[in-house]
Amino acid sequence: MSTNGPYLAEIAHLMGDPARANMLHALMDGRALTAKELAWLAGVAPQTASGHLAKLMQGALLAVTVQGRHRYYRLAGPEVAAALEGLMVLAGMEPSRRRLPSRVGEELSQARTCYDHFAGRLGIGIHDALVSGGHLTVSEGGYGLTGSGEAVFAALGIEPVQASKGRRAALRPCLDWSERRPHLAGHLAATLACRCFETGWVRRKKDSRAVVLTEEGRVALTRALPGFRCDEPEALRPASRKPEPALA
Repeated sequence: MSTNGPYLAEIAHLMGDPARANMLHALMDGRALTAKELAWLAGVAPQTASGHLAKLMQGALLAVTVQGRHRYYRLAGPEVAAALEGLMVLAGMEPSRRRLPSRVGEELSQARTCYDHFAGRLGIGIHDALVSGGHLTVSEGGYGLTGSGEAVFAALGIEPVQASKGRRAALRPCLDWSERRPHLAGHLAATLACRCFETGWVRRKKDSRAVVLTEEGRVALTRALPGFRCDEPEALRPASRKPEPALA
């Protein structure tokens, strides 16, 4: 048997260890974390975490940035995030697997980051509105923007030509692990996510990949992208306060 093919088994082994899988999952929101933070999230001792991180670095799954005395680890790139998202789709097909606590799972399914772009019902809503509105064209390696699509991004304060520069695809479909349908990925999708965070249209939830679409964001996206919907399930809506009975 030839051993000159891709190192699929080695990559699968690196991702398959529970502690390393937890570390990789923690970095799926695109932010960089220290070894101490990753050790805590993986539930292992700092010395053990160092060994895991060294293996992930050697396998080109992680990149590191040194700042002062601290080393910050992040995913090596969007390709790693896409591979992890695909594995999550497969993992979700097994009904006997342990599930996230209902509310946590619902929050992630509603809106989350997938490395540097939006996923969950938020990401699906943006993708579907662009497709149904005729704002996207299918091109080699991803999606292209029609004239109306360029107008949509311009209305959101994004110049598509400037945002699309670089080797990375401007727009492409990314299979969503919770919805089993494509959301929007690529450099332009990442630029849209940054814009939403900067304007406060979307805000992060502490210590989670989950994000929240604010009312201002809902209005801005709906105004620029007619047909956009991101319905919030009943489980995530604040409980309405019952009126107190009138005094006799």
